[in-house]
Amino acid sequence: MSYLILSLYLLVTLLLGIIGYRQQKNTPDDYFLADRNINPVVLFFTLIATNLSAFFFLGFAGASYRIGLSYYPMMSFGTAIIGLSFYFIGYKTWLLGKQKGFITPGELIEDRFQSKSLKLLVLAVMVIFTIPYLALQPIGAGYLLEGLTNGQIPYFLGAALLTFVIVLYVFLGGMRSVALTDVLQGILMFVFMLAAVVVIARSLGGFEQATQTVYDLKPELFSRQGADNSFTPRTWFSFLLLWVLSVPMFPQMFMRFYTAKNAISLKLSAILYPLVTAILILCPVLIGLWGHIGFSTLSGQEADRIFPLMLSEYTPPWFAAFVIVGALAAFMSTLDSVLLALSSMLTRDLYIPYFRPQASLQEQTLIGKVLIILLAVIGLIVAANKPDTILAIVKDAFTGLAVLFPTVIAALYGKNVPPIACILSICAGEVAAFGFQFNLISKELTFGFLPVVPVVALSSFVILVGAASSKLKRV
Repeated sequence: MSYLILSLYLLVTLLLGIIGYRQQKNTPDDYFLADRNINPVVLFFTLIATNLSAFFFLGFAGASYRIGLSYYPMMSFGTAIIGLSFYFIGYKTWLLGKQKGFITPGELIEDRFQSKSLKLLVLAVMVIFTIPYLALQPIGAGYLLEGLTNGQIPYFLGAALLTFVIVLYVFLGGMRSVALTDVLQGILMFVFMLAAVVVIARSLGGFEQATQTVYDLKPELFSRQGADNSFTPRTWFSFLLLWVLSVPMFPQMFMRFYTAKNAISLKLSAILYPLVTAILILCPVLIGLWGHIGFSTLSGQEADRIFPLMLSEYTPPWFAAFVIVGALAAFMSTLDSVLLALSSMLTRDLYIPYFRPQASLQEQTLIGKVLIILLAVIGLIVAANKPDTILAIVKDAFTGLAVLFPTVIAALYGKNVPPIACILSICAGEVAAFGFQFNLISKELTFGFLPVVPVVALSSFVILVGAASSKLKRV
C-alpha cells in the first residue's frame, strides 16, 4: 500500500512537470521565471511550499523534542514578520525586475551599484550558503522513505530516488513545472500535516491527555525558556532576527518576487503567509513534544527522526504513507526551487558574462538544465555524509545569508551607497560568521545573542560608514 501511494504521488508530480514543459517557450524568462506571470494563488503556494522544507517536518519536530513548546512562539512570531519582509523587499524587487528584466539577484545588485565584483560576491555567498539547505532536502527524504518502508528503501537510495524525480521535471519544465507542482505539494503538505497531528493525538488519548502526559514526564519542556534554558530573551530575539533577515535572501525566495503577475500577488502572500504557517508550525512542534511518551531517549541527530517514528508507532501504515507523501511534497517543493534558482544564477551571472557572452537564449536554457543535474549531484554528495542536526545546519546557513540583508536594503532603498562599502560589509560579516562558527572569535562577543546579531550589526555598520563617507566627500 505504501509503495502504491508513493508511486501515485510521484506519477502525478511528473505529469504536472510535463504540463509545465508543454507550456514553456524555451526562453530564459519563461524557463527561470514562468514568464513573470504567476497569479496570486499560485504565488502564495509556491512561496509557502518553497520555504517549508525538511526543516519544517523533521527539524521543527526534532527541535521541539529537544527544547520544548517554547519553540513554537519563537517560530510563529518570526514567520509573521517574514510576511512583512516579503512585501517590503518583494514589492521593490518585483518592480525593478519588471522594469529592467532582471532574472537573478545578482543582476539587480549589479544594476543598482554598477559593480561586477559585488555581483560575483553576492553570487558566491548565495551559492555557498544555499548548498547545505539544498542537501537537507534529500537528507529528509532519505530519512522518511527509510522509515516508511522499514528499511527496504535505504536512506541514500531514498534520497537519490526523490532527487532524480525532481531533476526530471525541473529539467523539462523549469519554473512553470515548479509552480504547478508547488500548488499540489502545498495542499498536500497542509492537509496531511493537520491530519497527522489529529490522528496521533487521538492515539495518545487526545490533545489534552497527550500534553499532560509529557508535562508529567518533563515539565521543563513547557517552560518559557525551554529545556536547558535554550531560549533566553536574547536567544529569542536572535532567532526572530535570523528568520526575518535570511529567508528573503535565499535565492529561491528572492527570485519568486520576480515571478509575480502583479503587486496584488505579493500583498496577498504577505497577508496569508503568517496566518497559514502559524497553524502549520504548531503541528510538528506538538508531535515532537509528544514524542517523549514513546521515545524518551533520543538525542542529537536521532531526535530529527521523531516525526517518522511517531507516525509508525501511532498511526496505521496506510495513513503514515499519506503523511509521508505530504512531507516529501515539502522536501521536493524546496529542492526543485533551489536547483532552479542556483542554476539560473550560475548561468546568467557567471557562464554568460565570463564564458559565452554570445550564448543564444536556447543555449542559456540548456546550460541551466545541465547545472541543475550537477547541483543535484552535489546535494546528494553532502547528504551521503550526514552533517549535524537539522537545526544546526539551518542556523549556520541562515547566518551566512543574513549578511546580505544590509546590502539588499541598500540596493532597494539606499542612495549613494558606494559598492565598496557593500563589498566590505559582506566580507566583514562573513569573516565574523566564520570566526564564531569555528571558535576563532570568543562567544562572549555575542553578548548572549546568536552570532547573527553581531554579524549583521557589523555588516550594517560598515555600509552606514561607507555611505556617510561618500556623502562627506560630495560635500
